[in-house]
Amino acid sequence: MSPAPRSAPEPDPVRLSGPLLQDDPARVYREMRRAHGSVVPILLDGDIPAWLVLGYRELHQITGDPVLFSRDSDLWNQWVNIPDDWPLLPMIGRKQPSILYTVGERHRQRAGMMVAALEAVDPFELRRSAEKFADELIDGICPEGRADIIAEYAMLLPVRVLTRLYGFTDDQGPALVTALNDMIDGRERAIAGQTHLFTSMTELVALRREQPADDVVTRMLADTSGFTDEEIVQDLMVMMAAGHQPTADWIGNSLHLMLTDSRFAASLFGGRNSIAEAMNEVLWEDTPTQNVAGRWASRDTQLGGRRIRAGDLLLLGLQGANADPQVRTDGSALTGGNGAHFSFGHGEHRCPFPAQEIAEVIARTGIEVVLDRLPDIDLAVPAASLSRRPSPWLRGLSELPVTFTPTPALGGTPA
Repeated sequence: MSPAPRSAPEPDPVRLSGPLLQDDPARVYREMRRAHGSVVPILLDGDIPAWLVLGYRELHQITGDPVLFSRDSDLWNQWVNIPDDWPLLPMIGRKQPSILYTVGERHRQRAGMMVAALEAVDPFELRRSAEKFADELIDGICPEGRADIIAEYAMLLPVRVLTRLYGFTDDQGPALVTALNDMIDGRERAIAGQTHLFTSMTELVALRREQPADDVVTRMLADTSGFTDEEIVQDLMVMMAAGHQPTADWIGNSLHLMLTDSRFAASLFGGRNSIAEAMNEVLWEDTPTQNVAGRWASRDTQLGGRRIRAGDLLLLGLQGANADPQVRTDGSALTGGNGAHFSFGHGEHRCPFPAQEIAEVIARTGIEVVLDRLPDIDLAVPAASLSRRPSPWLRGLSELPVTFTPTPALGGTPA
């Protein structure tokens, strides 16, 4: 079969890459919106055409209509142009039997299985584990007086908690962190990262078939809806990827905000009321999950004044929608407790509520432990010198060097 034409959806599409997207995505999204409106023609790696939806109302329309804007990736009209080693493949999916790409009643059944397994997590045990792991990580850096709070703390805490919840051993965490990062960054190691995660999950599911335990995997295997082990492995991969890196970036981005924005200075000196405000501000202004792939048009349609053809890929521009001037009339105002952001998605494919709660407990606990244990924490470099990881999907800091008064370790051990 000859390749399909690679024509872009519109003249002069925007490449979804480049240093400016890392350094100042708000500016990029403003310029995209000014030039193209709420639905932007873009090119992905390999000059693959797609659409980036930046309009709040348009995103609400897409996520609220799973029939017209389907999660079924088999609909994509560009598959014949996608090589097997395409670096974005792990984040877009090709005939993967995971919850991300199922639709209708089967999707609702899988979501029910996932929600039930996560709802059974004891909230007190969750917080206790998060505190114990956070204290152990801080013990490793507090005598030094300086650290990279991203690499040595934020990037390690969520996966340590999640591996415990799912049933992994603690020493499997570091390799899983590397694999997840490689997948999400969408570079040359993306496929290898996906393979490691798949192998690890497959081995864990096989183990829990033989040796059930009080963990998320065992509860998923006990579901009576007739899911195969491969389906459960794929769903676990989704849960781990969605639970670890965005939560790590939520911690890092929140600490960055608190260290650089005077509105949250009180939190650094013993006041804790504004931690929740800082975390919510990040979900509006610097959300970890910037863009999500995706939805596929099931037929020709119109969206935001654009002609969308059957099989076109639409990326969900969560951060762009959060900043839509049509709904954000005062971009400088504190968002306070307003939770109408798109950071957890919307519609039947949004992040399940129990997963949101778990992420919030891990992130808030992680931030509280840092501020309690390192009360005079401060940036070790100028804020303008900080850089972001090169991912079109997630927005997180490459590093966050900090200084603080050295203190003795507590000597705690994991729960």
